[in-house]
Amino acid sequence: MIRAIPPLALTGLLAFGLAAPVMASGYSDGEALAEAIYERPDGNDAVTRGQMTLTGEGRRRDRVRESYQYRLDGDEGESWNLIRFTSPSNIAETALLVHNHPGGDVDQWLFLPAVQRERRISSENRGGSFVQSELYFEDLEDREPHKDDHRIVGTDTFEDVEVTLLESTPVDPDNSVYSKRLSWVHEETLIPLRMDLFEGGEEPSRRMEVQEIQEVQGYWTIMRSTMTDLESGRQTVLNVDEVVYDTDLPRDLFSTRSLSDPERARPHRP
Repeated sequence: MIRAIPPLALTGLLAFGLAAPVMASGYSDGEALAEAIYERPDGNDAVTRGQMTLTGEGRRRDRVRESYQYRLDGDEGESWNLIRFTSPSNIAETALLVHNHPGGDVDQWLFLPAVQRERRISSENRGGSFVQSELYFEDLEDREPHKDDHRIVGTDTFEDVEVTLLESTPVDPDNSVYSKRLSWVHEETLIPLRMDLFEGGEEPSRRMEVQEIQEVQGYWTIMRSTMTDLESGRQTVLNVDEVVYDTDLPRDLFSTRSLSDPERARPHRP
């Protein structure tokens, strides 16, 4: 069930509905809608405290991990993300730094506390699992719209709310682990409430679903979402416990040096 504060009233079970169109998109074409989603207001920076839960078929028990995520936006499409786990002990201090460059290039480094060193994630490994979750390293990138061709393929209702179906395919097939993304976009918030992810086949291999959104400091924020491996049934559930925006995070927090020094980020926790 999706919960949100007014004016949204999204209720019921998530469902795959491709009925006849019931509304017209407010955007002229898929490129315009994709650009609007990418430019959706989300503050100059943000700090998030949350949980990642690994659950589903094939797992003997749920595994809950706590973390902080720090995001800073720069100029002309540049941005940085730092994710650091704080518990349990077997993953505490593990961290990922993502540097999204203007134009679409991305650098990623994973810090492994057991060996006290960071490892650069190569482009060949962007389809690898992030800390044994259902998230790929590519899912943690800030993908610019020009990397894909976008088209609106229909309109529908989703949880009794009007949505637009947006299909996105890579301009360069070698630039993504995915052959296609199909998004159920709520145009009022510009949040994809569901995204089916294809890896070359006719059917999606994985699915992202949003269960809860809230307006925080004037920004629409995803508070709970799930990534599901449709073949295995395993899921990664992401819960946001607290988020603060526009706290003037320092640029030097997002450096490879900070990866090996968890104390540098501690003063910026909410």
